[in-house]
This record gives sequence, C-alpha cells and structure tokens, in this order.
Amino acid sequence: MPDTVSTAPNPKLPKPPKDLAERITLPDGQATISTRDLVKDYEQERAVDHVSFDVGPGSATALLGGNGAGKTTTMAMLLGLLTPTSGKAIILGADMAKDRYAVAARMNFSSPYVELPYRLTVEQNLSVFGSLYGVRKLKDRIAELAEDLDLTRLLKRPSGQLSAGQKTRLTLAKALINRPEVLLLDEPTASLDPDTGDYVRQYLRRYLAETGATMLLASHNMTEVERLCDQVLMMRDGRIHDADSPAGLIERYGRQNLEEVFLDIARQGRQGPDGDEA
Repeated sequence: MPDTVSTAPNPKLPKPPKDLAERITLPDGQATISTRDLVKDYEQERAVDHVSFDVGPGSATALLGGNGAGKTTTMAMLLGLLTPTSGKAIILGADMAKDRYAVAARMNFSSPYVELPYRLTVEQNLSVFGSLYGVRKLKDRIAELAEDLDLTRLLKRPSGQLSAGQKTRLTLAKALINRPEVLLLDEPTASLDPDTGDYVRQYLRRYLAETGATMLLASHNMTEVERLCDQVLMMRDGRIHDADSPAGLIERYGRQNLEEVFLDIARQGRQGPDGDEA
C-alpha cells in the first residue's frame, strides 16, 4: 500500500450509488446494530439527519467522517447516552433510548478520550467494571487481558500515572472484560506505537473471528479501517454520503488508498456547486 497520500483534487468524483439505502440496510431482524431515520437536533443545528444503516452479525463496520459529520453523535445515540430527536437506534433488538439496560451486559465501548478513575489501579478499574458486568472468574479474565494487552506489570499502578498508550490499552481491556457480543470502538489504537497498534488490530480481528462479535468503529486512521473493517459508512453533514467495502470505495473513487477517498468526500462537502469553498 502506498505510504503517500495524493492531495490533488479529484475532478470527477463518483456520485453515491443509487442503491445506497439498500446496500446499508438488511431485512428486519437480521441486523445486530441498526439505526432507522435517526435524527438529532441541537437548537438550530441538525447534527444527525435521518440516518439509517445496519451492521450484520459478526461484521466489522467503520463509521467515518470529518469533524461535525455526525459520527460521534450517532455513536452516542447507539450507546443510549443521547436521546434521538426522532428515529431509533437499536442494538441486539433493544431500542437504546428506552431499553438499553436489557442489552448492556452484552455490549461494551472503548474510547481513549473517556478517562477511567485516576486513583484506581489498573487492576481495580478492571475489577470494578468486571463486577458491574457480572463477569465470572473475574480474576482469571483480568489476568488474561493483562497478559494479552501488556498490562501485567502495570496492574498495581494508578491509571492516572499511565502514559497515553498505556491508557489506550487499559480502556480496550475494559471494553473486552465481559466478552461483548457488540463492540463500539472510538480510535482504539490512538497513542499506540505502530508495532503495538498493529498487534491490537490483529488481536481485535482474532476476537471477532473467535467470538462472532459485531464491531462498529470510529477512527481517523484509514490504514486501520482498511485492515479491520468489512464495510465503511462515510458520513458528511449528518448523513450517510457513501458506503462500500474499503476496496470498493478505493476502486470507485479511482484512488490509491482510503485516506484519499476520505479527503475527496470531506473536501467535496466544503465546496459549493462551482467548486469554490462554500
């Protein structure tokens, strides 16, 4: 894969496929993660505008978009942390605005931007969250994750004393503590060195293959998305602008990698009808 990214504008950007809605939705009852006409308004601004998509069982899907595209708000509604203005966010058959506790024990979330309690040690943090999820043989599970994610020597260290990369590994261990069926990840390899980041990506791939879990990933690391995900949903201005496999998007946009496709879509959104900045 080329290491460089072309910054030249793409003069002939393809239009989203006419069957985009059909591509990103499944027949009723077949999806693990679903949104239906999802809308979120903030005063005079619409952050998410009638978004509908499905993530099938065992698949890994990326939700991508520039700042303000709506992906973080969409993820928050899928977690049940924000109530939609209208529409539904559904995981494992549960409406997350009304009944998220029915499926909370079967899912988990990781973000390096959500801090765990500083004063608790790595082991205490994992123990607290493992207890909340009702994990059986919790000590064994903590030891397993600590070994897998290189946290064993850090178990007695307060999380407030960890480096950024160590915190990222801890939040990922927390997200996997209950062996979730649904995994929502925000920048799972942020602050990791390339070697550790590659190991974590392989580890997540093995986890999905071994458990059949479903993953929705938000990331600005396009190489990560290409390696981890089967499907990519490109958001812009609160809507799903395009969707395909990473290879499908790269081919259709005539680019060398997914980052160039991402830049094409983001820059197109900033241009007016004559190609000038809107």
